[in-house]
Amino acid sequence: MFKIKLLILLLASLLIFSCSNKKINNSYQKYSLAYIGGEYDGLLLKNYLISSLKNLNLYDQNSIYEIQANLNHTSNLFITNIDNTSDREKIDSELNVKIINKLNKCIIYNDNISISQFYIYAPSNKYLSNQKAEKKIKRDNTETLVKKFINKIINFENKCND
Repeated sequence: MFKIKLLILLLASLLIFSCSNKKINNSYQKYSLAYIGGEYDGLLLKNYLISSLKNLNLYDQNSIYEIQANLNHTSNLFITNIDNTSDREKIDSELNVKIINKLNKCIIYNDNISISQFYIYAPSNKYLSNQKAEKKIKRDNTETLVKKFINKIINFENKCND
């Protein structure tokens, strides 16, 4: 009786695993990465992209599908209340991404993804908290933008847009 129960549990677990095993990508859906400029922000973007693609087994340096990415951060000061007591600095980040089929020389994906955050701004440039907050927000925005992009291309069909 014990063996029968174990066999039933084994059969049930095999059924559950076989239903939940979904192949994320095919071997032909791998991407290479073009040069990304932009000093520190570009280096950060490149590292996040390569890391995310490698984690999902989507990165191949010799792939015909090349990701061309550009990251822009803009900041502006705004006041949120009527009595003007708290200044905030808003940082908008925009990721412009193209995926190009190098074999057919066509664009298969083109998108602009944006996100914004703000922090309470100290009224002097001497405060290190402003610089640290800005750097952290830019890093967090870059990471979030890469995650959004990767989620969009996981099950993306690589067909040329005419």
